[in-house]
Amino acid sequence: MTESFDVVLPPGYRVEDVLHFHSRDLESVAEQVTPALIRKGVMLDGVPVVLSAPLSGRPGPISCSADADGELTPSLRQHIHAALLNILGLRIDPEPFLDAVRTDPVMGPLARRRPGLRIVQSATVFEALTWAIIGQQINLSFAIALRRTFILQAGRQHSSGLWCYPEAADAARLAVEDLTSRKFSRAKAETLLRFAGLVASGELDLTPGPDNSIERIGQRLLAVKGIGPWTVNYGLLRGYGYADCSLHGDVAVRAALQRLLGGETRPDIARAEQLLQQYRPHRTMAAAHLWASLAPEE
Repeated sequence: MTESFDVVLPPGYRVEDVLHFHSRDLESVAEQVTPALIRKGVMLDGVPVVLSAPLSGRPGPISCSADADGELTPSLRQHIHAALLNILGLRIDPEPFLDAVRTDPVMGPLARRRPGLRIVQSATVFEALTWAIIGQQINLSFAIALRRTFILQAGRQHSSGLWCYPEAADAARLAVEDLTSRKFSRAKAETLLRFAGLVASGELDLTPGPDNSIERIGQRLLAVKGIGPWTVNYGLLRGYGYADCSLHGDVAVRAALQRLLGGETRPDIARAEQLLQQYRPHRTMAAAHLWASLAPEE
C-alpha cells in the first residue's frame, strides 16, 4: 500500500549533506541514493516500509511516499512522517545556533561558512542507537560493514527487494553467535542484543513523554552494560535530533577543536567538555559544524 506525504524544505536547504549521510555505504542493502532521490527501507510498527524522498535544491513542498507491505494505520502514518523528517534532517532549525554564535570569535566564523548545515538523522531512534553501538571504537568502514551484516541478519526484505532496517523485536530474536560468526566482537554483539531485548520487552522505553524525558532516556541508556556517554549522546543526536548533545568524547570533534584553537595535541575529553559547555543549549549544532570543518572546503 502506497501513500504520499508532503514535506516542506526550508530556504537554504543543503541537499548535499543529506546525500552524503545516506550514501556512506556503497554496497547498501537498505538505502538507494541518487542525486535526485532517497529510498530507505525500515521496519515501522512491524511492517516493512520503503520511504521515498525526492530531493530538490529549491525550498518548498516535496511529495514523499511510503510503500508499506501492510496496512497503513494511523500509528504507522505518524511514524512514517516522523521518519521522513528524520532522514531529511528537518528536526533542528539551524538559525538559533547561528544567532547564538554570531559574535563568538571561535564558532561564529565556522558557522557562517555553512549557515544551512543541518543534522541528518537515522529513520528511527532504534536505528540511531544500534548504529551508535555498532560504531563504538572502530573505524567507519568496518562499522558500515557490520551495519550491513546486522540489517541482513535482523531486518526483513520489502516486496520491492530493498532490505528494511530492523526494529527491536527483530533484533532481539538473534543469538549472539549470529553476529560473532560474522565479525562482530562478542562484547559488541552482546551489547547490541541486550539493548534490543530491553527495548523489545518494554523495559527500556524510547518514546519521549511527560514522564519519560529525553534526558531520562539518556540516563537509563547509560545504565545498560556496554553503553557509555559517547554512544548515548550520538544516539540521542541521530535518533531524536536532540539539540544539546555533548560530543566531547568524539575523536573527530576533539580533532576539529585542536585545528580551530591551535595546539600540538588534541584537547582531552575533560577539556573538550569544558569548551563545548559555552554553546549550551546548542551543542549538537556545535558538533555538526566541528565535524563539517574537517571536510574539504566547499
